[in-house]
Amino acid sequence: MSSESANESSADADRGLVARAQKGDTAAFDQLVVKYSPRLYGMIYHMTSNKEDANDLMQDVFAKAYRSLSRFRGKSSFYTWIYAIGTNMTLNFLKKRKRRAAWSLDDLDSGIQNDDAMVDIAHSANPRHQSDVNELQKKLNEAMQSLSDDHRAVVTMFDIQGIPHAEISKILKVSEGTVRSRLFYAHQQLQGHLEEFIK
Repeated sequence: MSSESANESSADADRGLVARAQKGDTAAFDQLVVKYSPRLYGMIYHMTSNKEDANDLMQDVFAKAYRSLSRFRGKSSFYTWIYAIGTNMTLNFLKKRKRRAAWSLDDLDSGIQNDDAMVDIAHSANPRHQSDVNELQKKLNEAMQSLSDDHRAVVTMFDIQGIPHAEISKILKVSEGTVRSRLFYAHQQLQGHLEEFIK
């Protein structure tokens, strides 16, 4: 099965689950939550760099999606719709967090440097290499946090989660050209931060 037909059958399955959930079938909504939680969590965690914030936001996102489900008309895929809710809520949260305190990079989740998903475990037996990996991870994390929230969102979706430009433009409700220019600008900034590692 090609990836295109796999995507279509996944979208068809989603439509069936959404229709059932809209009629009050909570088990159908639970299936959608289970299906999209890992990718949604990955996006939110990369944008917030804090596991507690990511977990709280995940609950809020799915609660909002459940409350709004009756208004979902299927003009986009359920995946695009839930991602748009997650992205918007995370961007709003980040704006509030910035207003609340001019937080420093020391406030970032220290666990991110030891997170299995973020560190090359295969080389953990080599302390020198592990030290280099940890240093690079710390620099990358700082570089990501230095990006504006909008730029961090496109980098997270495109570079980390592999979402195509067209899909990101639907999620963020901006043109594909805007997605590309934000990515270009963000990549320039990240390269500047990581220069010593990529010479």
